[in-house]
Amino acid sequence: MLAGLQNVTFEFGARTIVEDATWHIQPNERIGLIGFNGTGKSTLLKLLAGEYSPSKGTIEKGRNTTIGYLHQDLLSFDTNQSILQVALGAFEKILQLEKQIEELGKELEKNPDDKLVHDYSDKLHELEILGGYNIHHQTEEVLQGLGFANNDLGRSYREFSGGWRMRVLLAKMILQQPDLLLLDEPTNHLDLPSIEWLEKYLQHYQGAVVIVSHDKFFLNRMVTKIVELYQKHIHIYNGNYDFYEKEKEERIEIQQRAYENQQDYIRQNERLVERFRAKASKAAMAQSLIKKLEKLDRIEEPETERPNIRINFRMDKVPGKVLVELKNVTKTFGENVIVKNTSAEITRGDKIALIGANGKGKSTLLRLIAGTESFSGERKWGHNVEESFYAQHQLEALNLEHTVIEEMMECGSQKTELELRTLLGCFLFSGDDVEKKIKVLSGGEKARVALAKTIISRANFLLLDEPTNHLDMHSCELLAEALNKYEGSYILVSHDRYFISQTANKIWEIADHDIKEFKGGYKEWAEWKERQGSLSQSLPAGNASQEAEKSKELNRSNKSEKKPAKEPNKAELNNSGASPSGGREGKKELQKQQRIFQQLEEKITGLNEQKQLLETALAEPGTYANKEKFLKTEAAYKKVAAELEQLNKQYEQVFEKIMNLESNS
Repeated sequence: MLAGLQNVTFEFGARTIVEDATWHIQPNERIGLIGFNGTGKSTLLKLLAGEYSPSKGTIEKGRNTTIGYLHQDLLSFDTNQSILQVALGAFEKILQLEKQIEELGKELEKNPDDKLVHDYSDKLHELEILGGYNIHHQTEEVLQGLGFANNDLGRSYREFSGGWRMRVLLAKMILQQPDLLLLDEPTNHLDLPSIEWLEKYLQHYQGAVVIVSHDKFFLNRMVTKIVELYQKHIHIYNGNYDFYEKEKEERIEIQQRAYENQQDYIRQNERLVERFRAKASKAAMAQSLIKKLEKLDRIEEPETERPNIRINFRMDKVPGKVLVELKNVTKTFGENVIVKNTSAEITRGDKIALIGANGKGKSTLLRLIAGTESFSGERKWGHNVEESFYAQHQLEALNLEHTVIEEMMECGSQKTELELRTLLGCFLFSGDDVEKKIKVLSGGEKARVALAKTIISRANFLLLDEPTNHLDMHSCELLAEALNKYEGSYILVSHDRYFISQTANKIWEIADHDIKEFKGGYKEWAEWKERQGSLSQSLPAGNASQEAEKSKELNRSNKSEKKPAKEPNKAELNNSGASPSGGREGKKELQKQQRIFQQLEEKITGLNEQKQLLETALAEPGTYANKEKFLKTEAAYKKVAAELEQLNKQYEQVFEKIMNLESNS
């Protein structure tokens, strides 16, 4: 066990976050920590990281366990150092060693005595053992995987926004390679390519990972266990998020039935107590029943903490067939070209997801379509189009003196106050929250108000820029469900792959300064992209000597695979071991099966070595920095794993035949 909670209770004042919780984290586990907003997921991570102490129980941690904890509070860190220097801080011991070597080198120039030469040589050897000659290359690869360009690496950390700073700190944490990684919403500040890179890297990370995330797609692909914080208790599900959803539904049904059965039992006994209490001859029985009921371990009724409120869109007008048409549009920021002589159109019924890496101009294109961004070319607006645009700048249009409910009532949606309060519940405003003034809300809360206003605008064309950024998983699902039922059209920018897969019927990608359209949903697009990637040529040669050595090892392994002993054919494998007891035929068959067994054993050994080399390659950040390299390595790994599975089955069959033949001889 790396770390965990043992009978832990934690309270904030009068509020209990978790009660009598036990949870043990084992090496190499991939865990998704989930729960509604405000239930205390981040608090649990802080307990595990040792930042909080429990009211009762103990926080357990292995003696040598190292923990890395990525969270929003890290953004208070500030420095003038370059982002490369900040990320290199992961190698503190190596950096200190480099400094010592530099100082020894200076001393040797002045006084070249034997002891200094010996110390200098020892330090260089230690640096080599620690992998000190590769840390710059390794750090650059991780930063590039998380979306930084080469010319960004020398820029000051202070020049970057909060989202990009968080990427630098994530890179540093990955490079430290702690035994346990605690990641609080790691995908919040990443674009799609960076999320995919992180996902692939963490799948082969040589340690345990606990992730708090509202990205269902990410959790489904990343985790093998879900830990839910629900009604102050920890509930563990051994599977991904889809498994958790099915299993939880069954658990709630079972708990509901058990609760109802117990309530029937309690009512029956209470009626008996009332009937017998007045009779002197039955008083003792009544008292016995009362004690029995008092000692009863009561089953709680399953509560729906967040009801499935419906979000409904309304439209006042039906637009013409074409909503927006772009002709020969060009948009540049100085030398940075976003699109050049591009044309596209949005037609009635289109539900478009605009995706791609940060800096490609997705938000700029949305503003261009909305008519709030200057450009050269032509933008033609369709008949009867009534748009509503949700983006971060919409926050500025909110009236700071209004309460949340007043702001909603001034939208002209014709909804009652009760309907508006219900809708605001979906956007995480409950009870008295709707009476708060806009001016006291956080940035995330203002964004949710602006999004709610967009939803009830009665528009027939929506432009949505990162609509899920400040929503929890449940609210994202409600919004996706509403957009599916929406009879209008929309174009949205999002990095939440599950949300995109549930809402889009077309994909737009900005590539080579052009709008590339794919007619189909996200799943079909991702499969198409993967097929395109799999057609790429062989791996480019690595720069590091370590890569060259790995290539040699793989080649040696491949050569040994090319010259195996004769491979057993199907006829040989399907030969039944039923030969005459004793006799020449039986001996011949036994010898034949033993040869096949040896051949299979040699082949399995070779493939296992190959698999180990590929696993080592997949655990290295550099593999993920180059897409072609990763796809080739992953394909090779899958092929070897499939061959091994098949050969192991044959191996067991042959072994059984040999055992039968030997027992009959």
